[in-house]
Amino acid sequence: MAQAAPRLATYADLEAVLPHLVAEIVDGTLETHPRPRPRHASVSLKLGGELDFPFGRGRGGPGGWVFMAEPELHLGPHVVVPDLAGWRRERMPTEPEGAFITTPPDWACEILSPSTFRLDRGPKRRIYAEAGIGHLWLLDPDQRTLEGFALTGGRWLLLGTVVGGEPVSLAPFDAVSFPFDDLFPFADPATPET
Repeated sequence: MAQAAPRLATYADLEAVLPHLVAEIVDGTLETHPRPRPRHASVSLKLGGELDFPFGRGRGGPGGWVFMAEPELHLGPHVVVPDLAGWRRERMPTEPEGAFITTPPDWACEILSPSTFRLDRGPKRRIYAEAGIGHLWLLDPDQRTLEGFALTGGRWLLLGTVVGGEPVSLAPFDAVSFPFDDLFPFADPATPET
C-alpha cells in the first residue's frame, strides 16, 4: 500500500503561528523558533546601524543600499526571515507595498542562536544560494565571530572570518570598515573584567 505524501506547510499555517514566535516555511516544513534573545537583538540593531549610515544613507560611505530587519522573503516555495537584509537601491527603487518581499536581497545576514543554528547554517544557506543572493554573513554572538560569504558559481565562498579586536571589512560592505567589538555593548562573559 502506498503511503500518502507528506503535507506541505501553507501560508495559512504560517499565519496561524502565535505572535511570540518567528515562523518560516523551509523545504515545505513549518519551522518556528522563539523571538531573539537580548544579545541577538542588540547585535542585530548595532550591525544594522553600522551599515545604514555609510551604505544606506551615504554618510561617510558610498550609499546606494536599502536595509531591513527581519523582512519576510518569499523565495520560490520558501518563506524565510533573515535577521538583516540589504538590497542595492537600483534593485529596490520603491518601498514594497505588501507584508512580504519577493525580490531576493543582494545581502543577507543571519545572527546564529541555538534555536536557529541548524536552519541558518543548513537549508537557509542553500535557499539563499538558489535565490541568487550574492552575499551572506553569519554572525555568531556567542562565539563572537562573523563569517562573510560570496556566491560564486552557485556555491558559497568564504571570504573571511572576523573575530574580536579586528575591523569588519567584508564584501559587499568593505568600502568602510568598523570595529567588530562595537557590536557587543557588554563585556564578553567568557573574559573576566579587570
